Amino acid sequence: MKFHYYPETDSLYIELSERASVDSREVAPGLVLDFDAEGRLIGLDIDHASQVVNLQRLEVDSLPLTAFSLVGLKSEPAR
Repeated sequence: MKFHYYPETDSLYIELSERASVDSREVAPGLVLDFDAEGRLIGLDIDHASQVVNLQRLEVDSLPLTAFSLVGLKSEPAR
């Protein structure tokens, strides 16, 4: 699972699978679900994400993670 945030459009894409999307459905204003050829959910697109979710914090609880990476993270200088 990958989280992609696009600040220029303030959209958050949650990629659940690397399979190709063949169908997209808007299920609520600004919330689009992507499906693969078999009809499985592969991603969620949230428009105006900063108005919908707290982008300042990501909390993970009891996931069986075997790998974790932070890509493109901007860090603040130590004080």
